[in-house]
Amino acid sequence: MLRNKETPQPVFRLLVEELMTLLAYEATRGVRVRDVEIETPVAPTTGVKLANPAPLVVPILRAGLGMLDGMLRLVPTAEVGFLGMIRDEETLEPMTYAERLPQDLSGRQCYVLDPMLATGGSLGGAIQYLVDRGADDITAICLTAAPEGIEKLNSLLADLQVPCRVVVAALDEKLNDAGYIVPGLGDAGDRLYGLAE
Repeated sequence: MLRNKETPQPVFRLLVEELMTLLAYEATRGVRVRDVEIETPVAPTTGVKLANPAPLVVPILRAGLGMLDGMLRLVPTAEVGFLGMIRDEETLEPMTYAERLPQDLSGRQCYVLDPMLATGGSLGGAIQYLVDRGADDITAICLTAAPEGIEKLNSLLADLQVPCRVVVAALDEKLNDAGYIVPGLGDAGDRLYGLAE
């Protein structure tokens, strides 16, 4: 239904959120936790709680916003930052146009939300941006990816001294000449929020 061009916008939004919650289970497998002593109705015990500093969820604007609620459903105490990146449609290179993140990300686990891993440029740029701010563990979560995007991302991150994982729901066939994933699901931002003109 996500791929079907006839799927209505509200249904598309709901499906993205549901799929994101499923992906979040896998993506947060290594989330940092700490022991905490608690009292149950029966006896004291040791439980676990998210470690400090809290994980930082970073949707890449605008399409990544459609994934945010699904992620926060699983990790409601995570903090949220925003990174606005856009792909130059001629050069296919990423450009940052906005950010709202803590200045110092030292010791932070970050979860980057980007529905489409097409050329790998935007996601690679976002990950480098977070590493430059001090993030020491990054997991990117995507709905679909092209092999070319994964290859480029691997190349961009080859010398990165920070653990980086990518969790993807579907690996598609290829990129077309315009840099879109085939068969893909179209422009995720437009399908989530309508045309931005």
